[in-house]
Amino acid sequence: MFSSVSLVLRLRHTVAVSAGVFCILAGISVASIAADAASTAPANASSAPAPSWAPDAQDARKALRNDATPPAKREPSVMLPPLGPDAVGTIRRVALADGAKVVALTFDLCELDTVTTGCDMDILGFLRAEHIPATLFMGGKWMRTHSRRVLQIMTEPQFEIANHAWSHGNFALLSPAGLRAQVLWTQAQYELLREEALREARAQGRPEPVIQPVPTLFRLPYGRCSDQSLQALAKLGMQVVQWDVVAESGADNTNIEHARREAHLVASQVKPGSILLFHANLVPKGSAQLLRETVTELRRRGYNFVSVSTLLGMGVPQRTMNGYFTSPGDNKALDSKFGVDGTGRHTPFNGE
Repeated sequence: MFSSVSLVLRLRHTVAVSAGVFCILAGISVASIAADAASTAPANASSAPAPSWAPDAQDARKALRNDATPPAKREPSVMLPPLGPDAVGTIRRVALADGAKVVALTFDLCELDTVTTGCDMDILGFLRAEHIPATLFMGGKWMRTHSRRVLQIMTEPQFEIANHAWSHGNFALLSPAGLRAQVLWTQAQYELLREEALREARAQGRPEPVIQPVPTLFRLPYGRCSDQSLQALAKLGMQVVQWDVVAESGADNTNIEHARREAHLVASQVKPGSILLFHANLVPKGSAQLLRETVTELRRRGYNFVSVSTLLGMGVPQRTMNGYFTSPGDNKALDSKFGVDGTGRHTPFNGE
C-alpha cells in the first residue's frame, strides 16, 4: 500500500522469495449476483445528482491531511459472536466440489498511522460499470480519510466491505490491546459511516440502502500473524481471508503490453475457488489497467466473479495457521520495516 509496495509484488515471479520485498501498502448463482449489482435507483429517489465515479484531486495519494487520532467511537455497537474452533486460521481459497469456474476479486485499501494513501476510482468505476462483485478490505483510518468515497461505495450492493485493521498493524507484533483496537476501531468507524449513509438517504427522501451492520471478514496486514492473534481474531468473530493468487506486479502496468503479459501470468495461476489480491489505493502504478486485462483474460477462460462471502458459501474454505504471500515465511522481514508494530509508529500502538 505504500511507496515501498513495488518491492513486494515481484514475489509471485520467483520460486525462492526474497524476504522483505512485499508490503501491502491487504448455492447463489453468479447471474443473480450480477443482476443485484446492476439494480438501479428507485424511481422516487431524490433528484440530487449521483456522485461521480471518476477520479478527482482528493483521490490522489497524500492529497488529504493525515489524522492519526482515534475514531469518534472506539468500539462498535454490534459485536460479532465468537467463531468456533473449526473457523480459526487464514482462508487461502475455497474448494468447490463441482469445479465451477468462480473466483473472488479482493482489493486492499489501507494506510499507516503516519501517512494517507489514495483511492483508485479507475478500479472502482470499472468494477461498477462491469457489474463485477468485489470484496474491499478497508483499513479503518483509510475509511475516515476517504469517507466520502466509502459512503458512495456502501450504497452499491456489488461491493462487500471487509476489515483490514485500523492502521495496518502487524498481527505478529501487536500487543493484545493493540490487536483488539486495530480490529474494533475499524468496526466502529464503519458503523459511523454506515449511520451517515442511512441519514443521507433519509434526508434525500430515498429508501435506506441495505448495508451490513459491521464487516465479518478480516485481512491480515502484511499477511503476518501468530497462533495467538488468529485465536484472538476468532474470538472477535472475524473470519480471516487471505489469497492464493497475488494478482499484481511492481512494474508500471499502465503499459498495456506489460499489463497484458501480467494478466496472462495471473490467470495461469487461478483455479476454481481462487481468491485474488489487488490494491485499490493507487499503489502499485497502473493497477486499473492490469485489472482490466486480468478480467478480460479470466472471462475468456470461462471464469465468473463473486464476493468472498458468496464464495465461502459455495464450497469448503481451505485454511492454514500461517499468513504469507506465496510461501510460508516470505514476509517475516517486514516485521522491522514499518515502525515497531507495522503502523509506522515509533512507539507501540495500544489503542490509546
